[in-house]
Amino acid sequence: MDDNTIRRKILGVDPGTNIMGYALLNTELNKSEVEVLSVLQMTKLGDPYAKMKYIYEKINGLIEQYHPDVLAIEAPFYGKNVQSMLKLGRAQGIVIAASLHAGMEVYEYSPRKIKQSITGNGNASKEQVSAMLCRMYPISESIEYLDATDALAVAVCHHLQQKVVFGKTKATNWKSFITQNADRVVK
Repeated sequence: MDDNTIRRKILGVDPGTNIMGYALLNTELNKSEVEVLSVLQMTKLGDPYAKMKYIYEKINGLIEQYHPDVLAIEAPFYGKNVQSMLKLGRAQGIVIAASLHAGMEVYEYSPRKIKQSITGNGNASKEQVSAMLCRMYPISESIEYLDATDALAVAVCHHLQQKVVFGKTKATNWKSFITQNADRVVK
């Protein structure tokens, strides 16, 4: 079995231009552990281009330091303010570009999909998502910014979405899985 299929380091990002959450999740089959959970704060940077440069430099630094295999990023959603969505899209694009340049796989998930995978409710609040993650992992419930747990939620969502392939081909149903993995079946 390919070791890269088993172990993955996922960089989860909740894009933002004032506060950007990020998390690193180490995964192995059905296990996962949080390596890093934090935010980039850009509220003191007034110039939007300075913010973009800062995001690019910090994401590159995280990639160089932790060597993640995968980027899982939250897709921007359309709200009432088009300008806010454009700014988020720029931030997201910078993170994606840095990750692709580093040779990482990139996956994007909608906020609804992320909330659904963590809480079972696609309309859950940020607080509910954070509370569930605090039950799943040994992280502090007094996290200052929910952007950090939002980033972790993206990484966990990606981990939960991936199907581990046992054998050379992906099983499409139970019968083919049993045929491909007869040595694993207990009778």
